[in-house]
This record gives sequence, C-alpha cells and structure tokens, in this order.
Amino acid sequence: MTPLLEVRHLKKTYKSLTAVDDVSFAISKGTCFGLLGPNGAGKTTTIEMMEDILSATSGEVYYKGSPRTSSFREEVGIQFQHTALLAFLTVRETLKTFQKLYHKTADIDSLLATCNLLDIQNQYNDRISGGQRQRLLLALALVNRPELLFLDEPSTGMDPQARRNLWDILLDIKSQGKTIILTTHYMEEAQLFCDEIAIMDYGRIIARGTVADLISTYCREDATGKTCEGATLETVFIKLTGRQLRE
Repeated sequence: MTPLLEVRHLKKTYKSLTAVDDVSFAISKGTCFGLLGPNGAGKTTTIEMMEDILSATSGEVYYKGSPRTSSFREEVGIQFQHTALLAFLTVRETLKTFQKLYHKTADIDSLLATCNLLDIQNQYNDRISGGQRQRLLLALALVNRPELLFLDEPSTGMDPQARRNLWDILLDIKSQGKTIILTTHYMEEAQLFCDEIAIMDYGRIIARGTVADLISTYCREDATGKTCEGATLETVFIKLTGRQLRE
C-alpha cells in the first residue's frame, strides 16, 4: 500500500551546520506518527520541509506516491506552535476568514462544536485564554478538511485541565481516521496518540517503532532480558538522548 507521505534521504544544511542528515521514513494513511527529539535534534526543520515551508538541501518528499504539487497545501492542515491572530476579529470571524482561502472547507458550526469553541465564538482573539487559543488554532488547521494534519507541540504551555480537554478533542479527530504527524515534548502525549514514533537526535533518526516495540527493545534488564518494570516512552527517550540539558 502506498504511504500517504514518504520522506526519502532528506537533508538540510546551513553553511557548516547539518540540521537534518539523511532522514527517511514513510507514514501510512490513518496513522498518528510522532516525531520526537530534544531541542536542536532537527525535528522542527524536518517537519517544515515536510510541510513545504522549507526547501531541502537534498532528498525528496512524496505525497500519495508522487512529488508534491500545488494540491498538497489544499489537502494538509497545520497547527503551528505560534500563529499571529488579528486582534480585531472574533473566533467565528477568524474561521470564516481562513475558510475563504480554500476550495474545500468544513462547516464553521461543526468546527466550533468539535473544538469546544461555541461558547466563545463571538469573543475577540485577544480576549481568549491560552487553552482556548490552542483550540482555535486546531480549528484553523481543520478548516480545509485536511487529509493530513500536522500538530507542532499542540499542548505546549497549557495547564493540565486545558491539556486534557485538548487531548479529548484530538482523540475524537484521530478516531475519524485522520492521518496525523505530531511533535511534542510530552512523552505521555506521544504515548497516548502515536501509532508509530521516530526519535531524532543530532539530525538523524536514532530509533523508530511502536511505543511497545521501543520499550521492549531499549528497556530490558541486563540480567534477565525482560522488559524493565514501569518502563515508558519517557524511559526510552532519556536512555537514547541522555539527560543533559539541550539549549
């Protein structure tokens, strides 16, 4: 079966710095793929090349088995970490404005309901909370009914209650069969959503597999060979990337 998105030998260099170094993977339709890594690992650069925001130094990205065309941007939704919103527009007006950028669009009322925004639809963008803003950014990423959804650290900065609220929404979206590419520093979030995970460090993918496969492979007791009791995705992440602070 042809992957929905495939990355082949992707590389990005800036003068003497190699940010992404020969990265390859494929993402099947209907799966949630997590790209994880410490700060400076190269995951954001990789994602931006996949989104067609950055050009690659070398390598290729294939969508539905072919090089990306102009239709790619019509068929993907992106929730960025930071998006500037016009302060003088309401939540509903913002969705309507973005809706006009696409040919195929979702119903505004349905989006508001899906992302729990009905109660604040007439509030101005600069009068909503951080959690409400993240839900609005998610709604904007869904406005064109995308086949492929990029979520770049969607719950960063949220309090636990707001994060759980967002997770409920994302689980509902995932249950609809959407293909999702997720970056996050919350290992619990990745473990909850991702069908497959790739861990990056120093521009390369250093491990890839399901959560269960990663734990089984990298969290074994030396003496018995059994999986360490209580091992999680965070255990794997720390073991592979180290505990040192990355700036």
